[in-house]
Amino acid sequence: MQNVESPKQNTGNYKLRRIIKKVILTFIAAIFAISFLLPTVLTFANSFMSEQEISSNYGVIFNDYSNKNDGTERTVSYRSERVNLKLIPDKVVGSQYETVLLRSPDYLMKFWNSVFLTLPIMIFQIAIALGAAYCFARFRGRIKEIIFFLYLILMLMPYQVTLVPNYIVANWFNLLDTRWSIILPGIFAPFSVYLLTKYMRRIPESVIEAAKLDGANEWNIFWKIAFPLCKGPIASVAILVFIDYWNMVEQPLIMMSNSAYHPLSVFLSQINNGEIGLAFAVASIYMVPPILIFLYGEEYLVDGIAYSGSVKG
Repeated sequence: MQNVESPKQNTGNYKLRRIIKKVILTFIAAIFAISFLLPTVLTFANSFMSEQEISSNYGVIFNDYSNKNDGTERTVSYRSERVNLKLIPDKVVGSQYETVLLRSPDYLMKFWNSVFLTLPIMIFQIAIALGAAYCFARFRGRIKEIIFFLYLILMLMPYQVTLVPNYIVANWFNLLDTRWSIILPGIFAPFSVYLLTKYMRRIPESVIEAAKLDGANEWNIFWKIAFPLCKGPIASVAILVFIDYWNMVEQPLIMMSNSAYHPLSVFLSQINNGEIGLAFAVASIYMVPPILIFLYGEEYLVDGIAYSGSVKG
């Protein structure tokens, strides 16, 4: 006679397979999480190392430095030796942070340059996007659909494509070497308009019709219905826009020749061999605002993403 598994055995085997599958997926997810977090952890840990320890561990990365007679050119080659990555410093020191925060105000100025560039872009881009998104969502028409399609095309273009037109326009208006050459294009970026339009188009038409029957005008519908329903998406857009422009490098390099106006992200892209220790400390300080904003707004970000699939139009 053939052995036939009982329902209890089938249930036990199914639960065992589920447990094994869950363990394997958790292990794979843990590997990916560690891989993503390792650079951040290394940066924070190495920022507390002494210059001697940093040189002994990472000095092999850079090799030959050759300068012309006028000292204007430097060539860098990379070695193939193994780099010693350390999570725990031999001796914890705070000299890097002391230099960045107290002895060299230039780094703090660049930090505040990043703040003065990013916050106005984030605030005014969302303000303009709310009005534009409401118009695109509420008033349909062939011309508006064409304009919205052009927004979509502009959103798909990378920064490198639009830098030259932005540079020409900024030159026409004498905005080069000013913060406005970066803030104005950022304010009118199409990303927020596109995303908020998609959210607002999912607001049920019955809700708007009921508001009209109660005597609400367009401003009341926008302020008391559309805006409250989009608070989650607005927070999501704010987080994404802040992180995007906080890490910008190309725009300041092209638009502003005066390094005094450059944000901290530009400094981090121009690190040389003698500033590796300072770079770890500056990078650690530089990562604090995006991390705090993400941790504070994580719930809003998840709610904003979930809202896109929960409200049907």
